Amino acid sequence: MSTAQRVRAVLLTPSGGVLVIRRVRLDGRRYRVLPGGAVEPQDTDLHAALRREVFEETGGGAQVLGRLPVVDPEQPSHRFYLARIASWSEADRTGPEFADPTRGAYLLEELAPTFAALDELPLYPEAVAELLRAAVGTDAGFAGLVELVVGRGADGSTESGDA
Repeated sequence: MSTAQRVRAVLLTPSGGVLVIRRVRLDGRRYRVLPGGAVEPQDTDLHAALRREVFEETGGGAQVLGRLPVVDPEQPSHRFYLARIASWSEADRTGPEFADPTRGAYLLEELAPTFAALDELPLYPEAVAELLRAAVGTDAGFAGLVELVVGRGADGSTESGDA
């Protein structure tokens, strides 16, 4: 189990979906993960780490809304955030994993707020998949996740560097 602090984003898209990464391993395994990664020494706080990781992995900028109340028992050092992303580009990604063909494919995929979209492939971690499934079951869909972020003020503002 990794103990390095890591950040991951549930990225809300303008069309009401969530942007994820579809992994295709060389052995044929397929699944989805959230954009994110390790906090690095140059990151001033967790939000800065998240914005850097989102850009590296999606080629787009993230507007961080706040931390989600999700704990992955397999990776307790991971922090999960809700953010908005207006645009993304596979061509503009800069993460080192994209240059290593032995790591398989990393494809950007916008999930529609439907059970069918969520059920097509596994999404890891399971705790986030459950949160998304619960959101799909509401009238608000994924947009309803905004009400769950930790540290949201009455005016909609968020803390700048959630621990």
